[in-house]
Amino acid sequence: MVDRFKTYIEGFDDKLGGGIPGESIVLLVGEPGTMKSSVAFNILFNNATQNNIKSVYLTLEQNISSLTRHMKSMGMDHDQVSSYLEIVDIGLVRQQLTDIEKDTWIQVLKMYIKNLKDRLDYDILVIDSLPVLDVLAKFDDPRGELFHLFEWLRGLGITTFLISEMDPDSRSYAKYDEDFLADGIIYLRMMESGGVSVQRQIRCVKMRATDHNTDFYTLMFDGGRFKTTRVIGDSKK
Repeated sequence: MVDRFKTYIEGFDDKLGGGIPGESIVLLVGEPGTMKSSVAFNILFNNATQNNIKSVYLTLEQNISSLTRHMKSMGMDHDQVSSYLEIVDIGLVRQQLTDIEKDTWIQVLKMYIKNLKDRLDYDILVIDSLPVLDVLAKFDDPRGELFHLFEWLRGLGITTFLISEMDPDSRSYAKYDEDFLADGIIYLRMMESGGVSVQRQIRCVKMRATDHNTDFYTLMFDGGRFKTTRVIGDSKK
C-alpha cells in the first residue's frame, strides 16, 4: 500500500504532510466552476505518469469523450496513461437500463468498482459525482446507506475521492453528514478579489492521520499544472 498519494498541486502537498493518506475516503467539494473534476483528474493523471499508479475515474454524468477532450485541452492526455487510468461511464449504463430498480443502482456501482479492482488492482478511485449518485439511488436512508457504502469502499483497500457539489450560499460541506463519514475534506471556492476579479481558492478542511494546514490558498492552473500561492491580501507566510 502507498503511504501517501500526492495531489500534484504545487505547494499544497506540503500542507498535507506530503499528500493524501492511503486508503482514505476524501470529499472533494465546492461550488460550480471550481475545477473539482479537473483537480481529481490531475491527481490520477500525475500519479500515473510519475509513479505508474493505477486508478479509475468513474463518471456518473459527463460522458467519456467530453471528459477526455476537456482534460486533453489542459495538457492531460488520457491516451498517454490509458494503461494506468481507466475511465468508466456509468451514465451510459443509466441510459441503457432505464427500468433499473433504484435499490439496484448501488449494487451496479459496487459491481463495476469491484470488477475493476479485481481486473486492474487499482489504488485510487474517483466517483464523479455524489449528488448524481443520490439522484440515481434515491436513498431511503441516506445516512445509513452512505455509511455502508463508505465502509464497503474502505474494505477494498483503495483511496477514494468523492466529488460533490456545494451551494455557494451554504456553509455545509455535505447533505447527509458525509463530511463526518469521510476521512478528509478538500474544499474549493470562488472569492471576489478587489471587487473586479474572482480568485479560485483551495483548503484542506480535515484530513485524518495528518497534521495539516487549514488555511485557504489561491489555486491556479498555469503551464499545464496546478499550483497554490498565498491568498492575495493575506499577510501570513
